[in-house]
Amino acid sequence: MLMENQDLPIENQLNYSLFLGCVVPNRYPMYEKATRVVMEKLNVNLKDMEGASCCPAPGVFRSVDTKLWTLIGARNLTIAEQNNADIVALCNGCYGTLSDVNHILKSNSQVAKETNEDLSQINRHYNGSIAVKHLMEVLYKDIGLERIKSAITTPIKLNVAVHYGCHLLSPSTLRPFGGSLENPTFFDEIVEATGCKSVDYREKMLCCGAGGGVRGSFRDVSLEFTHQKIHNMREADADCIVLACPFCALQFDLGQTEINEPERKILDPDEQPYKIPVVYITQLLGLAMGIDPVELGLVKVEGLQGISPFTDTSPLLAKLKSQLDSSIPDEGVQA
Repeated sequence: MLMENQDLPIENQLNYSLFLGCVVPNRYPMYEKATRVVMEKLNVNLKDMEGASCCPAPGVFRSVDTKLWTLIGARNLTIAEQNNADIVALCNGCYGTLSDVNHILKSNSQVAKETNEDLSQINRHYNGSIAVKHLMEVLYKDIGLERIKSAITTPIKLNVAVHYGCHLLSPSTLRPFGGSLENPTFFDEIVEATGCKSVDYREKMLCCGAGGGVRGSFRDVSLEFTHQKIHNMREADADCIVLACPFCALQFDLGQTEINEPERKILDPDEQPYKIPVVYITQLLGLAMGIDPVELGLVKVEGLQGISPFTDTSPLLAKLKSQLDSSIPDEGVQA
């Protein structure tokens, strides 16, 4: 039976500073909406981080100017400190930057001193009073599987290809999940709490192909990684890809349409185009909680072009229609 927010003691409510980053508000605002409605169901309060900037991106920015990367990350941390609430990040890259910057500043007093000298110019000071958590850590460790299962009202049956992503797991010494870096299970456990099956597939831990500036500088190289991974997902008969990083989502979502372009010559001559729907973890959880797919951002208004989702989600919604109580429009999604 669904555990309603208002029936829970207020002391059981969890509070976090919500760090959106760049890709969610610019490309996938439906991931923010899905996260907000699901967290409300789970009695989690999300505080906005007013004035937050790019994290900044770990793969490129850190390589070019580590000091500035640290400073900008520290400024974002001070906003969460003002909220008096740990950060929850919706993006693996944002999580990687903010978590690593937090670790550097807490463990290196000289870097912290120099950073605070720079922050003082904008009347800010880093105190080291908050933690940085990824959404998956909040779901798995803070909320827990039992509370998630208690909120599931309409279990769903899908074959799900889980994509963990790189920054969620590495460096393992600074990540909280424990267990095997090569064969983690926490994401799969959350997916299977919805009633879905997390399918095994070859090279499951392979990078999506986008990170480190590869997508921006060497698009076709990045798409070769994506092609290999999506091929393996299709071989495993996956109904959808479920992930917890909007940049990985962009690579799988828009990337599928790019792989399918004949002029790129990525597909083998006898290979069918790819069309595996891409779903954020809170969208999947929301479906299993009986939330309307429209509210979760899984239904795209007909005729909209050039915006996410780029890969049609209507086959997934059609498969779910008989399983869900919520109404799904017959027209589905137009890519």
